[in-house]
Amino acid sequence: MTTATLVLVLVVVVALAFDFTNGFHDTGNAMATSIATGALRPKVAVGLAAVLNLVGAFLSVEVALTVTNAVINIQDGKGAPQAALLADGGYALLLIILAGLVGGIVWNVLTWLLGLPSSSSHALFGGLIGSAIAALGMSGVKWTGDGTKLDGVIGKVILPAVASPVIAGVVAALGTWLIFRVVANVAEQFTNQGFRWGQIGSASLVSLAHGTNDAQKTMGVITLALIAAGQWTDTTAVPTWVKFSCAIAIAAGTYAGGWRVIRTLGKGLVEISPPQGMAAESASAAVILTSSHLGFALSTTQVATGSILGSGVGRPGATVRWGIARRMVAAWLLTLPAAGLVGAVMWYVGNALGGALGPLVVVLILIALTGYMWVRSRRQPITAANVNDEWEAMPESKKLERVS
Repeated sequence: MTTATLVLVLVVVVALAFDFTNGFHDTGNAMATSIATGALRPKVAVGLAAVLNLVGAFLSVEVALTVTNAVINIQDGKGAPQAALLADGGYALLLIILAGLVGGIVWNVLTWLLGLPSSSSHALFGGLIGSAIAALGMSGVKWTGDGTKLDGVIGKVILPAVASPVIAGVVAALGTWLIFRVVANVAEQFTNQGFRWGQIGSASLVSLAHGTNDAQKTMGVITLALIAAGQWTDTTAVPTWVKFSCAIAIAAGTYAGGWRVIRTLGKGLVEISPPQGMAAESASAAVILTSSHLGFALSTTQVATGSILGSGVGRPGATVRWGIARRMVAAWLLTLPAAGLVGAVMWYVGNALGGALGPLVVVLILIALTGYMWVRSRRQPITAANVNDEWEAMPESKKLERVS
């Protein structure tokens, strides 16, 4: 086995590991409100989400192609592939991708440990951007495409990151306000029961939408790695085995639960009722599906959080914990640079050691860091059994409110 082939294998394995963390980190985007209102039992919710994530992963490849073509600049100024990146079996580009993936995973697991619903998507992009800048300088990132700011990282990642949570929040707020106006004279018992059934449908749609967007990102990364290694040449398609493996990885991660983030979204941000839950989920699904169709690699976490906040704003008298919301926004702002910093450091480590040793050491560092954080999480475990306990009664809620 050549060094480049070994690195390609490591990239594929680590990419699927990222896909798994994406699944358990983002399960709450679809199911947190349904679990919080009692519309679905926790285990049933994550099982349903896993199946629908699996199905959704096969519905589109637009976002995957965005990741393949619109983040790392693998072309020179004349539009030809950079020879240095693709020399030696694509070793240089593969190392950039591997380092970027490590940056994304480390940030995902850290924010999961803290119960913060940050963006898995932006963790991935941040890691890739950081490693690409470390290796190639600022020109290593495709900031725009074809001379327009509506493409590349700016158009496909940054602009959707700013706009999507605001749009989702406004839609959810208006939807919630309208729902409560319509059912104002209906007994609360009948209203809640009916909307719990509606939540099952809307949460399912969000799960399906999540598969069409987030599973695609890892497909795009693996396809880019295959192109680097000369194993794939079509930049307008994704290999079938890549689709299947990524779909299975994100579905498995979704079924694992990610209960810490589910708890924050379902109980820590807004005291949510079934009508609010349905409005938030419907708004999230609409924004995510539209973005997937357009090829925007947005953050489903930011969309879901914006929708939940909007549902709190739209309901008269609802309680919104703005302190936690501010910490979430701070995590959003830190995601790209923090994951980018880790990605850059990992590239320097891998490049300094070189050969097969560099990538192997990078993977060992990843295992050590994530293993340590998993052990830390066992001190205050959140499971399906206690995910719906009252927020103020749980020790980790006080801990989260002190995070800055």
